[in-house]
Amino acid sequence: MSHPTTPTPAPPGPAQTSSRRPRMLWDAQSLSLVAVFAALIAASAIVPGVPVGSFGVPITLQTLAVMVTGLVLGGSRAAAAVALYLVVAFAGLPIFSGGRAGVAVLAGGSAGYIVGFLLAAFLVGIAAEQIIRRVPAKRRGLWFFLAAVVVTVVASHLLGVLGMMINLKLSWQTAFASDLIFYPGDIVKDAVASVAAVAAHRAFPDILVRRVK
Repeated sequence: MSHPTTPTPAPPGPAQTSSRRPRMLWDAQSLSLVAVFAALIAASAIVPGVPVGSFGVPITLQTLAVMVTGLVLGGSRAAAAVALYLVVAFAGLPIFSGGRAGVAVLAGGSAGYIVGFLLAAFLVGIAAEQIIRRVPAKRRGLWFFLAAVVVTVVASHLLGVLGMMINLKLSWQTAFASDLIFYPGDIVKDAVASVAAVAAHRAFPDILVRRVK
C-alpha cells in the first residue's frame, strides 16, 4: 500500500524574494565598523574648531563625520558608533572639540549639538537605508545630500538652538540668529558627506544591505 507523498514546496517566485536584505546588525563586520566610525568621529575632533559668535559654539568637522557615519552604516549601526564615541568622551577621554571631555560639556552652549549627533546619525542612516534599496546608484548622491540637509536642520540645528536657550538662557530669537551662522558650513559638509558615502557604497556595495543571490 503506497503512502501519499508530501509535495515539495515550490521555490519562491519573484514576488516572494528580494534582491537585497538588511545586514545582520551585530555580526563581526558590523561591530568592527561601529568601532572604526566611532574612532573617525573622535579623530574629527582633533582638527581645531573655528570659534564663531560669543557663545562658545565652534564650527567643527564632527558633524561631517557624523553624517558620513549615518550615510554609510545605516541607522542602528551609526547610532551605535556615535553612542560609543559619546560614552568614551563622557567617561573622560578628551575627544570633544577643543580637547574637552566629561559630562560638563552638557552644561555649555554646544550641548544641544552634541546630543544631536546621536539623533542625526540615526535619522540620516534610516534615510540612507531606504535610498540604497529604492534609488538607482547614479541618483543616490542627490538623495543622500537632501536627506543630510533635512536631518541637519531637524536633528542638529533644532537641538542646538534648544540647548543654547536652556543652558545660556537665550531667547529663541537670539539662539536662532546665533545658529544661522552654521548653515553655510553645514551644507558644504553635507555635500562632502554625500560624495564620500556614494564612493563608499560604490566600493563596498554590501556594506549596508546584503545582496541575495
